[in-house]
Amino acid sequence: MTRLWNRPADFADEMVDGFVRANGRWVRKVSGGVSRSTKSAEPEVALVIGGGSGHYPAFAGLVGPGLAHGAAMGNLFASPSAHQVESVVRASEQGRGVLLSYGNYAGDVLHFTAAQDAVRADGIDCRTVTVTDDIFSAPPTELEKRRGIAGDLTVFKVAGGAASGGYSIDDVERVAILANARTRSMGVAFSGCTLPGADEPLFSVPEGRMAVGLGIHGEPGIDETDIPSADGLAELFVHHLLNEAEIPEGVTPNGARVVPILNGLGSVKSEELFVVYDRIASLLEDAGITLVDPQVGEFCTSFDMAGVSLTLLWVDEELERLWSAAADTPAFRTGAVDSGALETVAADDTEDVAFVVPDASPESQESAAVVADAISAIQELLAEHADELGRLDAIVGDGDHGIGMDRGATAAATEAERLREAGAGVATLLDRSGDAWSDRAGGTSGALWGVMLRTLGERLGDAERPTATAVSEGVTAAKDAVMRYGKASVGDKTLVDALVPFADTLAERVTAGDDLSTAWTTAAAAATTAAHDTAGLMPGMGRARSHGSKAVGVEDPGAVSLALIVERVGTLLAER
Repeated sequence: MTRLWNRPADFADEMVDGFVRANGRWVRKVSGGVSRSTKSAEPEVALVIGGGSGHYPAFAGLVGPGLAHGAAMGNLFASPSAHQVESVVRASEQGRGVLLSYGNYAGDVLHFTAAQDAVRADGIDCRTVTVTDDIFSAPPTELEKRRGIAGDLTVFKVAGGAASGGYSIDDVERVAILANARTRSMGVAFSGCTLPGADEPLFSVPEGRMAVGLGIHGEPGIDETDIPSADGLAELFVHHLLNEAEIPEGVTPNGARVVPILNGLGSVKSEELFVVYDRIASLLEDAGITLVDPQVGEFCTSFDMAGVSLTLLWVDEELERLWSAAADTPAFRTGAVDSGALETVAADDTEDVAFVVPDASPESQESAAVVADAISAIQELLAEHADELGRLDAIVGDGDHGIGMDRGATAAATEAERLREAGAGVATLLDRSGDAWSDRAGGTSGALWGVMLRTLGERLGDAERPTATAVSEGVTAAKDAVMRYGKASVGDKTLVDALVPFADTLAERVTAGDDLSTAWTTAAAAATTAAHDTAGLMPGMGRARSHGSKAVGVEDPGAVSLALIVERVGTLLAER
């Protein structure tokens, strides 16, 4: 378990501060993460990577000459927000375009895509290559659905080598796509990981057993077996990764050249890894494979998880050259970088422009005060239920839902109170509170709650007191926006399964003539029933999808949290 922290909620922020102070030679702190503290004499395509914290040296440890130009850093196991990604992009880009690269997880895709759209609107040529190396997260026929694990390193290193070599944005993107297509990984775990302040690990493995096919966010494996010997583990890895269906297109194993990366996930010691690697090397060589620059150590971790993964990058001449190109970062160094050709970048001392609260009618200000009270009540509710929501998410997701919702609601409540005191109208308060929720929570839920609050605010405006019809239309618009943004449908075992019956019932009751409180209470009951019913669903979207039938019998935490929230708001409306 993890042992050292001050306040668990501050862990990620304090970790970034300490990392920057320890590694100022390579990085500087910027809003949303870190960027290089130096730059080359000639402008380069910028590689911006990122994801949730808790995986060091991914992602900040890979920022430096020859590798990434910046890393957006989310909360523990939660994707960075769109604002954080955008900030790191703007701090890192040099006028030749930006490549975003990150593991293929729903929250990361939502936030990085939103950031990409924002910078493209300002004329920055921004592309994306997601990493999809985990062979156990989807079948070979659905490579695009696979998640990224330790194979992040191969894609990042190849793209960074191309950028430092003067490649154009088209060619940096091309080689990153090729590196991803030629990378395969699988992982195993002997015990789960424990987030700072948590009493229990996100998942457990029975004594003497090993989970096969785990993810790096604490997702449990999709299979289980007795713990093998070191040689037995090596044979398991090689058996799966040399399966004919997993050999990249255009590659023949006999005579191929491969970069092997044996990765410790947190608690497995280097000495153990070397014993396993000895047998891996023999098996690969027996298959006629030439080993290129083997890597054994920690490259993508999961806090204190006792686990191991093996990654194979099948190189051609260009990929091998880019993999071997010089790089100098806090956690990964190869070759010799000409430090004399680097220029120091000034520390990021820019300040956010003060937000001017738009004028609002007295009626809208009064409604904004009610909304601020509601968000405060939501924050108290989520703090109370954070552990239970985390427990549910540990079974069907990655265990961070309770923590993320608590963080997001706390940030939203703080912003809502500030805006109430400043005389904001209901639209402004919802819009800015939604941004605060999304920024602090990160992850898929953070993105979706930001979308819901902002969309509702757009429909209510700052000029009038919201009517029941306006609220209902705003909730319907928020439902549509969430489904459009997150791509989930009813039946996919997500928040949408509770949101759709809530919005539809609210609209039905308001149209029938019910007042807002009565209609809301009826709709909240429909959402609660629907949330309970998600226990019988097979997951079709998000991180729960990889759990398959193991998620059946457990309610979806996103649907449960939404039902809890609308119930609490209904109680507040009734009291008013």
